[in-house]
Amino acid sequence: MAAPFVVSGPSGVAIRTRLKSLSAGDETVLCLVGDLLGSLASRDLKARCAAGLDHDSEQWAERKRVLTEESSSRWAGSVTKATHDQWALARRGQLAHIQSLEAGIQTITHRLSLPVGAKGTKHVPGGYRSKQEWHAKSRRLHLLTDRLRTARSDRDAGVVHVVRGGKRLLNTRHNLKEAQLTEPEWRKRWQAGRRFLKADGESGKRYGNETIRVTDDGEVSLKLPAPLTHLANAPHGRYVLAARVSFVHRGEQWTDRVTANRAVAYHIHEDVERGRWYLTASWTTPPVKTLPLEAARASGLIGVDTNADHLAAWRLDQHGNPTGEPLRFGYDLSGTADHRDAQVRHALIRLLHWAMRHGLAIAIEDLDFTAETTREKHGRRKRFRKLISGMPVSRLRARLVSMAAELGIPVIAVDPAYTSRWGAQHWQKPLTTTTRKTTRHDAAAVAIGRRALGHPIRRRTTPPRTHQSDGRGHRTVQARPGTPGREGNRPRIPGPRTRSVHAGRGENAVDQNAQHRSGRSAEREYWQQDSLPLSS
Repeated sequence: MAAPFVVSGPSGVAIRTRLKSLSAGDETVLCLVGDLLGSLASRDLKARCAAGLDHDSEQWAERKRVLTEESSSRWAGSVTKATHDQWALARRGQLAHIQSLEAGIQTITHRLSLPVGAKGTKHVPGGYRSKQEWHAKSRRLHLLTDRLRTARSDRDAGVVHVVRGGKRLLNTRHNLKEAQLTEPEWRKRWQAGRRFLKADGESGKRYGNETIRVTDDGEVSLKLPAPLTHLANAPHGRYVLAARVSFVHRGEQWTDRVTANRAVAYHIHEDVERGRWYLTASWTTPPVKTLPLEAARASGLIGVDTNADHLAAWRLDQHGNPTGEPLRFGYDLSGTADHRDAQVRHALIRLLHWAMRHGLAIAIEDLDFTAETTREKHGRRKRFRKLISGMPVSRLRARLVSMAAELGIPVIAVDPAYTSRWGAQHWQKPLTTTTRKTTRHDAAAVAIGRRALGHPIRRRTTPPRTHQSDGRGHRTVQARPGTPGREGNRPRIPGPRTRSVHAGRGENAVDQNAQHRSGRSAEREYWQQDSLPLSS
């Protein structure tokens, strides 16, 4: 299993605000500039995809010179950089698609090799249920093999398939009735998705960006491309918007950067459904040195189990013992994307506030369900596949790391193998009382926390009652292996321990080194039995 590690903080910041009080002329200018730069970006993306793996710095410079003649050097730099990033993203998606096809082919090949109706195990699937299903899967095997051959040949040749504006929006054009859209409405969304109004920042320049400039008092202006300079309403071919902006979230950080002329990138886009324009500011942050693992878990932590509708959390001390009561932070992932995102943020805020009150780190699973949602692996278990696909793993972790970094809360990632199974096996029943019903998710949170602390998930076996350190129950067995005195004698407390025991009784405490259990060979080396007393 992979060792626990402290998750690094975010490498950048992005904040957004609305462009209010835009005039009709402002919207017209923004649409004209976005459409012009969008057409240049589409042409540059075609050139970048045609170059493939043979692309080099000279070709990049040539692409930038061609775009500079029709816009400006800074706009050309932003377009070429965005184009190259989009091509690289398509390459990574192509590799993920190939890996998914390989996993599906491997699963189908294994199941076809088994007799029909053969039962599988927990880790290896069995044969198909009927001859009809076997025949259908054999045909699907040929289909996936052909797709894999095509994808591999495209990757070797450096060919990628990219759609500016999004493949989903493109396919919506053929299903307007199901999407409840008319053709003019779809056309408006398509044009808005293909516009380009992005500008990278540059340190040392005025307010950190010469192309899209936002002053500290909220004035927004942009450098017009060469064909549209006649629309300028300010000197040097600039157009100043009537809207004034202000950033509520991280506004002080943004102000500090623009007043110091540090680089800030801006992106202007239109939300067609709401009829609004938004401005997004982003900048990179220097890497922050993460807290050492030992320091992060010095005073205990909070183990968190991620589920489809809630976060199960339990606090653990530095010895791995659950303390207090488990908490559950629920969220509803139905509805729109904005509603789902707000639900995740609300759950994380409550979790982080709890961790901040007690000064504890947070332990989460290093989850990745890309291989778990395949159709061939789970077959008919569509409900389970939908459950895993609906879990906001990547978004939840990204938001948790970003929000925790602002509050100074360390986040520890652990290997997710068998946390739910072993947690239920070793911790669900012992933690269940007459007043508390412990679920599998609560027990998994304890398992995650113990793995982050470096302790095994399995609890130590309770010794027989006659071998316990006293007659009423065994001592706490979850102490760290290096804790001094954990196997020593019980300290002698003067006076009677109960009202029924007279003073002077119970001086002889049980020697813990005399207990013979498996795995205590080091203690047997120096332990020896005293000789029998001689009779008089």
